Amino acid sequence: MSSSGTGVAQDTDVEKTRARYGLLAVIVSNLAIAGVAIFGVWRLDGDKSVIVGILTAAFTAVSSMTTAYLGIKAVANTAKSMSLSGATPPRHTEPAPATPPAQRTP
Repeated sequence: MSSSGTGVAQDTDVEKTRARYGLLAVIVSNLAIAGVAIFGVWRLDGDKSVIVGILTAAFTAVSSMTTAYLGIKAVANTAKSMSLSGATPPRHTEPAPATPPAQRTP
């Protein structure tokens, strides 16, 4: 096997490890947020307005954390696939400047 082949295998292993531990971090964080929210609701003994606030904050934190992880992962995967395929992102080209109308001579 060539040295470049082992580099690709190493990169794949690194990406798998990153994905595994990133997902683990998101899951543990979401469980911690849910645990704190459940504990807070349990300790409030029925104060509905505060319970709604705690549950709303917990849901927002969980959804934000999960969405951020998935978004970052999607962008990383797209960038990696583009770099492996040799594709270049589309360039924005400036339009040619318009020529001014010709002046008439009397």
